[in-house]
Amino acid sequence: QVQVVESGGGLVQAGGSLRLSCVASARTFSNYHIGWFRQTPGKERDFVATIFRTGSITNYADSVRGRFTISRDNAKNTVYLQMNSLKPEDTAVYYCAASDRIFSRTPQNYNYWGQGTQVTVSS
Repeated sequence: QVQVVESGGGLVQAGGSLRLSCVASARTFSNYHIGWFRQTPGKERDFVATIFRTGSITNYADSVRGRFTISRDNAKNTVYLQMNSLKPEDTAVYYCAASDRIFSRTPQNYNYWGQGTQVTVSS
């Protein structure tokens, strides 16, 4: 069983920055691809970014490309999501997820999820 814990959410003004962290308890963290997703009330969980288990490949949603950066430190079992130039439409609960399956943008391919962290961007 892998436990995933997100942190770093909060309230920020438009144009500001936040860095989210995701720590996973996996014995071999480098076996897992890690993705970030976000969800607002009444809507589906949307893909934000993902990083290959070695960190060699990243993939971003069009809406965040150029503003968000995903990175990982396998020695610390941690993935980061640096969010810059935040917009009110980035407001959501952000979830981190781990996958020992394929490298994917699809939530259904991730088998371990955190509880989420709220990000609120004020205008």
